[in-house]
Amino acid sequence: MGAELGDDIVLVNPSEVVEIMKQVPKGKLITIVEICKKIAKQHNVKGCCSLTAGIFIMTAANAAEEAARDGKSLVIPYWRTLKSGGFLNPKYPGGQEAHKRLLEQEGYIVLQKGKNYLVQNFQEYLV
Repeated sequence: MGAELGDDIVLVNPSEVVEIMKQVPKGKLITIVEICKKIAKQHNVKGCCSLTAGIFIMTAANAAEEAARDGKSLVIPYWRTLKSGGFLNPKYPGGQEAHKRLLEQEGYIVLQKGKNYLVQNFQEYLV
């Protein structure tokens, strides 16, 4: 359960973020925006703290990779979680290049925009 911050925003719990990330099936994507909307709806508030949500997303990605190196699976398809605007997360294990490879393996077209990457037409794939 998240900690309430007034009537308008909730401070997310890491387990809430991870649970949403785990539910994103192959062929679908989610962004931090959708994660915050889902958590806010669960708590009957207007929004969630995107800063802490972002930290928990990155932590989940690193935990999943660490477990994989140890021959275990946390079943967190973190690469399907994008930053707002469909951008790839440079803080994921291996940076944007690794994130790009994982998405392309699932058939997504990843475009470069300046120093960043984004999934083409990401809105069509949102959960």
